[in-house]
Amino acid sequence: MPRYRLDIEYDGRFYAGWQRQADLPTIQEAIEKAVLAFTGETVTIRGAGRTDAGVHATGQVAHVDLSREWQADKVQGALNAHLSLAGEHVAVLAAARAAEGFDARFSARARHYLYVILNRRAPAALLRGNVWHVPKALDARAMHAAAQRLLGKHDFTTFRSAQCQSDSPVKTLDRLDVTQAGDLIEIRASARSFLHNQVRSMVGSLKRVGEGGWSADDLEAALKAADRARCGQVAPPGGLYLVKVDY
Repeated sequence: MPRYRLDIEYDGRFYAGWQRQADLPTIQEAIEKAVLAFTGETVTIRGAGRTDAGVHATGQVAHVDLSREWQADKVQGALNAHLSLAGEHVAVLAAARAAEGFDARFSARARHYLYVILNRRAPAALLRGNVWHVPKALDARAMHAAAQRLLGKHDFTTFRSAQCQSDSPVKTLDRLDVTQAGDLIEIRASARSFLHNQVRSMVGSLKRVGEGGWSADDLEAALKAADRARCGQVAPPGGLYLVKVDY
């Protein structure tokens, strides 16, 4: 049975997350319906990251097993045609025959996320729902310096959702960079895998640093406390993007 890798982009504002749910629209369901319309097959696709409701992607990766061989370009074109006809806010950026043993989730070596803050007094008009609007001026340099305290292997319980299903709170954070260009502050995080809400939790705590409410030492102390109650505000989902998956 041939397996296909799909590279996917979506606007998470219109979905209750990646994973299929009984009565709510999800990205997984939208793509599976497009596969059914194209091939007549009922399939289950697997994604590299189970993004939450409202979270976006420019580089999500999934795989799907089909009963017959198709040209990859045909798969991409047909899925996009059916997604468009259904009014979905999802696009298949690329499709390719997957290598032997490829699994979109378990073969992943690293996941890369971007969080975008709109830091100005005026609210978002064009970017509403795709950024976190923070009207109070933030010190991006202080946020970046503090973020470096979180790099490496740690118990990230402080930045872990109570609903997280991971076996262990210990993760290795490879990158957490904060940069600013005009009104936009971008926070880029990379790791092999993340805990549920980890990126949004870290971003919310970094915002507290940027406002001057916390120092880098305070952020590090919150990490070492391994106590969810020590986490800052959890950043809203609209500013978060899954941008790349490494294999």
